[in-house]
Amino acid sequence: MKILQLCYKPPFPAVDGGSMGMHSLTMGLLNNGHKVKVIAFNSYKHPSDIKKLPKEYLDKTCYETIFVDLKLKTIPALFSFLKNESYHIKRFISKEMKTRIISLLKEEDFDIIQMESIFLATYAPIIRKYSKAKLVLRAPNIEHVIWEKTALSTKNPFKRQYLNQLASSLKTFELKNINAFDGVYPVTKVDEDFFIENGCTKPCVGVPVGIETADFVDKETAEPNSLFHIGSMDWIPNQQGIKWFIDEVWDDIHRDLPNLKVYLAGRAMPDWLLNLDKENIIIYGEVPDSARFIYSKDIMIVPLLSGSGIRIKILEAMSLKKCIIATSQAAEGILYENNVNIVIANSPKEFKDSIKKCINDKPFCQMIAQNAEKLIAEKYNINAVAKELVDLYTLLP
Repeated sequence: MKILQLCYKPPFPAVDGGSMGMHSLTMGLLNNGHKVKVIAFNSYKHPSDIKKLPKEYLDKTCYETIFVDLKLKTIPALFSFLKNESYHIKRFISKEMKTRIISLLKEEDFDIIQMESIFLATYAPIIRKYSKAKLVLRAPNIEHVIWEKTALSTKNPFKRQYLNQLASSLKTFELKNINAFDGVYPVTKVDEDFFIENGCTKPCVGVPVGIETADFVDKETAEPNSLFHIGSMDWIPNQQGIKWFIDEVWDDIHRDLPNLKVYLAGRAMPDWLLNLDKENIIIYGEVPDSARFIYSKDIMIVPLLSGSGIRIKILEAMSLKKCIIATSQAAEGILYENNVNIVIANSPKEFKDSIKKCINDKPFCQMIAQNAEKLIAEKYNINAVAKELVDLYTLLP
């Protein structure tokens, strides 16, 4: 098949979970013998310098980017609020992207055009006009649900009202446009069920994200008695989760396990964390190699209270044989078994007890880590995931 992959942000280099999900699918499709062209938005928030990318990747994907200014602008945001329009969606409307799509579709024929987010749905009519390709949505999450859950956990009433409006307008757009595609392929069964229950009449099947396991082998072992979290900190659910962990969990754990350290890594680390002054909490900020960072630490914590889709960083850590303690919200969509290949903890007390158990019961911790690695090998292989998607594409009417 010849596939055009349209991405809402650069998939490569894979600097966060979202880009990892898109990039692993690109590689899986290429490994299965398909031709893939990648066009991505790049922005101040998610920049992409093609000159610094490997020639092999550029040759295989014919990669190109279109710049879009995604900075929050007060007046357009206010007008969107007053009109009850989705400001999230409006920011991705680009004349340059529209022009490039039209010119490309006049030059080349594709079998499949795959959009990597509902944010790109405004380009569906253009694609229909200039291409006979099947148009599919690869939905990394249900976007409006993220904002609904974020609003619920926001104490400021004015901010909560604004977030609720963002969620409402985004939900209206998302559900109105879900049938603009020939097929919809979210990354979890939970999201599949949601779309079908909320009016999706097109083929809709949850297909997991594939994970490329790091190919390095280091001789050194992970730092003992260390916790870690890694995730983009400009994503509100990550900030909320870490704040909850620090406020509700850390002080008691530090008192009982004074030698335990927690390392926090991720791009766009906020000032309140950079300026945090708590013993044994180490702020890394963005790390050059997430896999090596994960490999160097002992136990992953993922205290998410909101979100949607699947946490790819959890899958990455599983592939590197890490024991993970996470909320059920964080683990949503993953084919896990509690206390078999992950440890689920939803309250401060459960989180504290789970950390103590994993630190003090090394055989249990190692068992969780080994089973996590096995789960990834069996269920999240990038080539198998890509093949499953293509097989579904061939069934489209």
